[in-house]
Amino acid sequence: MKRREFITLLGAAATWPLAARAQQTAMPVIGLLGATSLDNNADRLRAFRQGLKEIGYVEGENVAIEYRWAEGQYERLPALAVDLVRRQVSLIVSTEGAITAFAAKAATTTIPIVFVVSDDPVRLGLVASLARPGGNLTGINFFSAELAAKRLELLRELVPGAKRVALLVNPADTTNTETMLREVGPAARAIGWQMQVLNADTSDAIDAAFATFVGERPDALFVGSSPFYTSRRVQLVQLTARHAVPAAYVGRQFVEIGGLMSYGANLTDAWRQLGLYTGRVINGAKPADLPVVQASKFELVINARTAKMLDLTVPPTLLATADEVIE
Repeated sequence: MKRREFITLLGAAATWPLAARAQQTAMPVIGLLGATSLDNNADRLRAFRQGLKEIGYVEGENVAIEYRWAEGQYERLPALAVDLVRRQVSLIVSTEGAITAFAAKAATTTIPIVFVVSDDPVRLGLVASLARPGGNLTGINFFSAELAAKRLELLRELVPGAKRVALLVNPADTTNTETMLREVGPAARAIGWQMQVLNADTSDAIDAAFATFVGERPDALFVGSSPFYTSRRVQLVQLTARHAVPAAYVGRQFVEIGGLMSYGANLTDAWRQLGLYTGRVINGAKPADLPVVQASKFELVINARTAKMLDLTVPPTLLATADEVIE
């Protein structure tokens, strides 16, 4: 063998282990699918990354994340999910509810999917059971619609003289809306409240819904669960203030900017759990064998300043049980 050929072969052989190691240590890629926007989820994404870090993964160091946001246009979700499948991501993290989880589920039966949903994933058909999900999906169930009756009771304590309540729901978010109507309707009737359902799936539709308050003002407002409403929380809180309508919301992010009251799961903790589960799947755990985690942290948050503006007295019982009272 000629000396030049020998040197060439020797050089190639030296690179084989490096190539093999590079292939073995290829950075896993998470495909994160969301219904709204990056800005709308900034705080929860920090919690998600914290969960990832707790199990040993840091974005940009040993894991990459491909983000796909529908920007409130739910009809884009199926195409965004398919795009992540085409890119052969290691797994898909489905955020912001069942509508996103269904888009991911329809796009692949083989790539693992970790979801965070507010409704019962068994009833929805996302998993076979909570203990043994089966298939390629598992995740976090943080409850929202199921807590509607409790949220309504708390609102009645805060507004004891109320008789008529308006329920704002997003018709484009069919799963959340169906559950909300099923839960809130009987609960409202049980406490003797008349319920008026208002539909709004755009910013203009929200304005139009509140415009009806001029002619027939409800005693209280119950804002349904929807990622779109979370993204429009400033608009919603400002309109309730303008019309001086006491309102109950699903999460503390509304109350922190002036909303009256919220009762629901601690979403920061739910997204941290989402990060932990994502890490476990990257490490080789199969979604079929990972039980769905059910949220165990719920919080009542009251804005005392807003209550005072609405001329409401917060009962001592609510003040005592509230997880946080914003002064």
